[in-house]
Amino acid sequence: MLQYLVILLAEDSVSFCHYENRNTGNLLSINALKESLRISMLENLSVQYVFPEGELPAEYLAAIEVVENVKIMPSNSPYAEKANVLVFNGFFNLKSAKSGIPYVVRCGKDEFFTNYEKLIPLLEVTPHLSVVFKDLVKFNENDFAQYKTVLETFSKHVEELYVDGKSPQFNLLTDRMYLDKMRNCEAGVKTITLAPDGNFYICPAFYYNGEMPCGNPNDGLDIKNPQLYKLEYAPICRRCDAFHCRRCVWLNKLTTLEVNTPSHEQCVVSHIERNAAKSLLAAIRKHGEFMPQLPEIAEIDYLDPFDKIEK
Repeated sequence: MLQYLVILLAEDSVSFCHYENRNTGNLLSINALKESLRISMLENLSVQYVFPEGELPAEYLAAIEVVENVKIMPSNSPYAEKANVLVFNGFFNLKSAKSGIPYVVRCGKDEFFTNYEKLIPLLEVTPHLSVVFKDLVKFNENDFAQYKTVLETFSKHVEELYVDGKSPQFNLLTDRMYLDKMRNCEAGVKTITLAPDGNFYICPAFYYNGEMPCGNPNDGLDIKNPQLYKLEYAPICRRCDAFHCRRCVWLNKLTTLEVNTPSHEQCVVSHIERNAAKSLLAAIRKHGEFMPQLPEIAEIDYLDPFDKIEK
């Protein structure tokens, strides 16, 4: 059952995930915006606006406040002081980040390996830090090894903060510690996107990469084979315990041609993070009782579930 409506206010609305946006600047029509808000109220959907870098007409600014909402904005937005989530493309301007709201840092893997230490100070000023790789599907075996080493470095800093009485939240490390079941993106199941062309799409990536729409505000949703987006129809993922994995259906389709089948790269990266979370939780608990209700994370002998199945 749908719970969230993501509204891209313009073609150049900031990307907050693996996909790239477009820089045309074309706006979602005001009529489509108003109609989508009507639907959100009828269906009791939570609205998430994705802002472009530039200014919006006054009519748009008035319309978006008709319903309660979450505002996802680029770090250089003229409205950044009103953001609920700030997105940084790369490692520029991180020092100007406003404290007290979640940050998303989008970067390439090589950029991450070179600059990751710049993220450490953010762990103390944001309630949740997320790193999203623009080129996740390009990770190779050397990258996997380096990624494991980098997460070990982060883990030491996060451990110190927890021991100091703080609770930093970092998607690459701590998200898995707090979960006992899958909590993925769920695009096409709980979330749908309204794109600047006035149509619905499974997620922004499906729009920007030329996939067919799945309905519009006037005619409603028409998702083909909707069961394929659900966890119970993903034979690998439903048995996996990398509960924090985004299970990105767009990356799945891009790499395996099946929305319910993940790529090798997505699986391995998620399991490296899972194992790092296991080690971090054990390290924190050496300093005393820490959230005993959190279950232990089991030991595993694989990084890609497909390898386990083949054995």
